[in-house]
Amino acid sequence: MFNLIVKASGWAEGFDTFPGGRVFEYTEQLLVDRFKPDGQLDLAALITFPTVFVQETYGQGDQIARIGTIIRARMSGRDVVLEYVYDPGVPPIPNRHFQSFAAELGIADFQFSRTHWSVKSADLFRSLLRNLQPRRSRPTVFQIADPEAIERTLVSAMMPFHPSFTPVYETLQRTAQTVGLRCRRADDIWENPAVIQDVVSLIDRSRVVICDCSTRNPNVFYEIGIAHALGREVILITQSAEDIPFDLRHLRYVQYLNNGEGLAQLAARLLPRLETLA
Repeated sequence: MFNLIVKASGWAEGFDTFPGGRVFEYTEQLLVDRFKPDGQLDLAALITFPTVFVQETYGQGDQIARIGTIIRARMSGRDVVLEYVYDPGVPPIPNRHFQSFAAELGIADFQFSRTHWSVKSADLFRSLLRNLQPRRSRPTVFQIADPEAIERTLVSAMMPFHPSFTPVYETLQRTAQTVGLRCRRADDIWENPAVIQDVVSLIDRSRVVICDCSTRNPNVFYEIGIAHALGREVILITQSAEDIPFDLRHLRYVQYLNNGEGLAQLAARLLPRLETLA
């Protein structure tokens, strides 16, 4: 349950008055009976609810709404005197954005253009959480989960699909397993008709993405870009420093030799980093 208070002139900072005759407009009769017994406003009960302070909309709806709490309320003649604070954890909401999901809160569009105080029975914060959280941009070439669903123990390996890299992948798997993580490669799964969708889905679910730049494989470079854009923790490895492109040389990377001793050294260098991330 929450209060919706719309005011034509906008709101001051923490202290204001509101016409008492406009209280309970657009409020269900059951709630009016509950909070106005015997014709008297039960202000003590009303101020226990979160409040949406809205500046009356006109034009394009550039006015804003604020979420806050009424600290004290009292009658002064025909007006209600309010002391209130805004919730610092909820940013100002443009009315035009608020209106886009207001119907699920029981608020009709016209109510944004009318000074009034209504009480709504909907769950305000559940609706704000669903509608105000940042939305992911939508690629057109492939799909990503929205909201994202990262598997905290998943490490993905991006490398050329060639038999010579099998020992490298097996080394990554053993190293990840040592610290309670599991390492997968796109060829381990077949969930979508297009290979690129399997690759992107694996990256998107991963906590860590290990990318092997050896042989300058263009697919791997593309996957590095996707992992960086999605904000994943990326670890670069390579058999030759010359295979690290110019745009990535400012980042740390692990160089290794693809033999028994070299792969043991690769595991030893990766282990502390994976322990930290795990």
